[in-house]
Amino acid sequence: MNNLPKYPAYKDSGAEWIGDIPVQWKIRRIKHLFREINERTNSGDEELLSVSQYTGVTKKSDKIEDGDLLTTASTLEGYKKVCQGDLVSNIMLAWNGSLGFSPCDGITSPAYSIYRLIGGNIERYFHYLLRTETYKAEFKRNSSGVIDSRLRLYTDDFFRIYSILPPLEEQTTIARFLDRKTALIDQAISIKEKQIELLKERRQILIHKAVTRGLNPYVKLKDSGVEWIGEIPEDWGVKKLKYIAGSFMYGTSVDCNELEKGTPVLRIPNIRDLFINFDELKYASLSEVETKKYLLKKNDILIIRTNGNPSLVGKSALFEASDDYLFASYLIRVKPSEKIESDFLIHAMNSFSVRSSLTFSARTSAGNYNLNTQALGDCYLAYPPKIEQQGITKFIETKSSKISTAISLKEKEIEKLKEYKATLINSVVTGKIKV
Repeated sequence: MNNLPKYPAYKDSGAEWIGDIPVQWKIRRIKHLFREINERTNSGDEELLSVSQYTGVTKKSDKIEDGDLLTTASTLEGYKKVCQGDLVSNIMLAWNGSLGFSPCDGITSPAYSIYRLIGGNIERYFHYLLRTETYKAEFKRNSSGVIDSRLRLYTDDFFRIYSILPPLEEQTTIARFLDRKTALIDQAISIKEKQIELLKERRQILIHKAVTRGLNPYVKLKDSGVEWIGEIPEDWGVKKLKYIAGSFMYGTSVDCNELEKGTPVLRIPNIRDLFINFDELKYASLSEVETKKYLLKKNDILIIRTNGNPSLVGKSALFEASDDYLFASYLIRVKPSEKIESDFLIHAMNSFSVRSSLTFSARTSAGNYNLNTQALGDCYLAYPPKIEQQGITKFIETKSSKISTAISLKEKEIEKLKEYKATLINSVVTGKIKV
């Protein structure tokens, strides 16, 4: 961006949060650029639309999974009509960028606000302008409410905000430039995301091979007797998990709170790949007896037992902390027995063969996949002698560490690209650089 030219001259916009703008540009209150639309559907048969900070306005039907409901509303009569090119704003989340121009006709929630651009101005320019961090911050300042989850950007407040207004020809030039540049950035991000997926797949293959075949490529194999496990080294055993693990137990169903009162409770969001993530903790106050019952100990394994996403069911993590933590009812605690190393077990549990078996064993109910302790206990596991378990664990952790480092580098590159994209958009639509 340092190579892009600036405008020959600037002037004070008159709005401190906007700053200087090119001399030929103007600022106008949004009420002079948009008008509110409040047309209602009689039938509710039109395309149902949704809006988010990530994708803007999209068809709701494009996002739902097979068998899911399009909406839980008893009727869509009275929903607001949206025409292609209208600006749809979720007044409760406009401050985080949940607004955008609709690519098609449809209807949307009566709680949303619909605006139509006037004066021949260019939608794509305002698409970029109104989703910048500068404008999201201004939307937040003008929203009513005390906490973020209760903020509302009502029409009168939205209309009072100033908008930057370049000449029409420059609006078009800016929109075309950003369409082209952001497409290239998004393409670069997509390539790096695919590279990350390939690295993760490589890690999964490495783990699967290690926990089912060991490290010696020349070892003599035998039939495991379990189709999805296949052949295993001849000195390995195969048993159901209930004969390897000491016990299974569901977590507490007590209500949790966000205040740091009581004992922290680990939930589904805390279960990451192999390890516990201790962010976003909630807390619960239990009796001494109940606390002792649900208290985790080092080397316990936590498994997700129910979720609407089948790929998450059976996902497990090793608890290695020494502090006091409880675990929630959507999780199952597994205590490894002396027959198996907990570090080996957690890798075996997260191999795609075991995860696939657990997902297959999960029952469906009310849109959720549920794994009970019986199905978990009946899952077969191949395991080597303990000394070999330790060697396999060390091998996996060494190789995984290198792959994790490569993934981390790619993720940082993606973050830099996203930051560059946001900075580029903000600099161009506010006239800080000339295109």
